[in-house]
Amino acid sequence: MAASRAAGPLARALGALHGKAVGLPPARTRYRIRTALRVPTRDDAELLTDHYMPEGEARGTVLIRSPYGRGVPVSWMQGRMLAARGYDVLVQSVRGTTGSTGTLRPFVQEAEDAQDTVAWLRTQRWFDGRLATFGGSYSGWAQWALLQDPPPELRGAVIAVGPHDMQKAIYGTGALALADFLAWSATVGAQGDGGLRGLRAQLAARRQLASAWQELTPEAAAASVLKGDAADWFGEWLAHPDADDPFWTDYRADSTLDHVDVPILLIGGWHDVFLDQTVHQYRTLRRHNQSVTLTIGPWTHMGTAAKAARVMDPQLLGWLDHHLAGDKAAAAEAPVRIHHTGARTWLDLPDWPPPGTERALWPQRDGGLGPRPGSGSAGFRYDPADPTPAVGGRYIGTRSGTVDNRGLEQRPDVLTFTTGMLAEPIDVVGAPAVEFDLVVDNPHADVFVRLCDVDRRGRSRVVTERFARLKRATLESTVVRLELGACAHRFAAGHRVRLQVSGGAHPRFARNPGRDTSGGFAPVTYRVGLAGSVLTLPVPKGTQ
Repeated sequence: MAASRAAGPLARALGALHGKAVGLPPARTRYRIRTALRVPTRDDAELLTDHYMPEGEARGTVLIRSPYGRGVPVSWMQGRMLAARGYDVLVQSVRGTTGSTGTLRPFVQEAEDAQDTVAWLRTQRWFDGRLATFGGSYSGWAQWALLQDPPPELRGAVIAVGPHDMQKAIYGTGALALADFLAWSATVGAQGDGGLRGLRAQLAARRQLASAWQELTPEAAAASVLKGDAADWFGEWLAHPDADDPFWTDYRADSTLDHVDVPILLIGGWHDVFLDQTVHQYRTLRRHNQSVTLTIGPWTHMGTAAKAARVMDPQLLGWLDHHLAGDKAAAAEAPVRIHHTGARTWLDLPDWPPPGTERALWPQRDGGLGPRPGSGSAGFRYDPADPTPAVGGRYIGTRSGTVDNRGLEQRPDVLTFTTGMLAEPIDVVGAPAVEFDLVVDNPHADVFVRLCDVDRRGRSRVVTERFARLKRATLESTVVRLELGACAHRFAAGHRVRLQVSGGAHPRFARNPGRDTSGGFAPVTYRVGLAGSVLTLPVPKGTQ
């Protein structure tokens, strides 16, 4: 039977401190918590759910569905915070995680289980028919799964760093996103029913990953660290690398973007692994749904769960007050709000991307990056037996983001092209693009490109990037065009713009063995024709 308890004085005091720290209005009411409610599904699984219940008349219900447990941080950051401000909050462990019964089948189970949860919600006397959803990462996907057939009670969704297409998340570059999804599978698969035992198992799994990255194939890496259900689902992903395989149908919620008309707040980070999908969600929804809004901050994927609180918590509360509680006094936001990195300011925009012009920079034979086309060529050799390592950038791990790339750039398998010190700042807002005249001596080749900001001390920090497994690499000269991820960055006066080029980023992406069959590795030699290569920067109107 579910237990119920009132939030005590200490909990309320800590909640008040949190609210003050992140700029929230004071609490409206006291609340109680009912833990471990058992929500039934159509196949008789039970989803454990905690209910945060405000005293008096509620302002609506917020549903959060997660595979990461129902405790800290979600219990404090959303459950208690929102209940103290008048909202019923349900925090649910998805099937097969932290006490919920059934077998976890990541992503594909969420559409039906979400609908079953809403069906149960309708039977609760306290539910007043007003529902919103919230959550990030997997909890973001869980919302897209529900939005494929949105219930009539749904007033809106707040989706943070949440993908809508898991095939693209796992294989969208053409290569397996090995580090992200092997690490995710290992830690989620190890957590069991949660608690201290689950935490110890997750820490042990993370320690095993350090040696897993040394394995020569994804299959060997998975075998060294995964067991049970996690080995099964990851093995299925490995067995279906093709984007057009029907296996991935239930991993996609693309159609949702074409018909959903409820208000949606999308939250992303400039260094989040799913930023491309977040931007695509906004641009597709905005064509027919003017109530969609977008916020992008200077955060990594993991940073949205901690560092973003001063922005996200007030924004979440204001959004719920406006769209769920119907408080018309709550201010409506600009369609797009972004953090301008480098300038360290926030910008409100009417749309994304903003109108602008383009500025071209050409790689030079001496390693420069200049205003006129270069000549000659530059090259490097990628050896899968000693793969170019991943350093920072847009992925899930704790070492993502704006890590200094100087050590990486000293490797012989990394090319760099760099401007002189800038006399005036350059604002880059949108998606840069790079075009290469490329020749390789092995058709099994990858390309990894980064745009970096080099400061006065020589530190080279990534602004945006793109990795691609080349589908049609030929032994003759061919033009390769890559659109880098969206960004909004100011290269300050005295800084330099750097274009970085390599053939891999291991273990973030599974190394390309240089062969299409098993049996060792084959290196790749790259030759970049400089006269046919150019970096194009999107520059807002009114700047150069």
